[in-house]
Amino acid sequence: MSGRDRILGRVRRALADVPADDPAYEAAVERGYAREHGGRTVEETVDLLAENLADYRAIVHRCTEDEVSDLLMRLHAERGAETVLVPPGLPPHWLAAADPVRIHDRAVSTAHELDRVDSVITGCALAVAETGTIVLDGSPDQGRRRITLVPDHHICVVRVPDQVVASVPLALERLDPVRPLTWISGPSATSDIELDRVEGVHGPRTLEVVLMSGE
Repeated sequence: MSGRDRILGRVRRALADVPADDPAYEAAVERGYAREHGGRTVEETVDLLAENLADYRAIVHRCTEDEVSDLLMRLHAERGAETVLVPPGLPPHWLAAADPVRIHDRAVSTAHELDRVDSVITGCALAVAETGTIVLDGSPDQGRRRITLVPDHHICVVRVPDQVVASVPLALERLDPVRPLTWISGPSATSDIELDRVEGVHGPRTLEVVLMSGE
């Protein structure tokens, strides 16, 4: 008997006395908790997102869609980036004014090759205002999960207000649970037992978030 068979056997024994008509978990669990805290306007929700992102030490920028190309060019120039990793579905006009050499997201790229990239730029699936969290789901404008975990500098563009939700429960309603979700709250950071913060251990040390409005 395999380990899998033993585990499934224990599950069956644990469920042996459960009635066949017992309600499903989703129906049996009370969902009366608050879905968001307080009543905010759209503008206040976006402001809260920016505040919490900054609190997590992300660098926040605001621009319109017409301004995003010039902003990205400036961010890459200030960092001295010579190469930028781009997902296949990234809107081309976002980097129309940027100088760095484009490195495309390829399945054959090794961790060492990704580590040599100066910057990566992606879109996102959603941003959660109450937690200051960016969610990636591997869509074409975000690419494979690893391209945002290996390079040291990540620029993430959030379309506001369309991609901004107030809370995690509201985010979960809009996300596909079978996609590879990555939840990012600020740049990579960890602390040892003495609470000494170290950044860049398991992801980029620098996270820049561009809140891009359509106006």
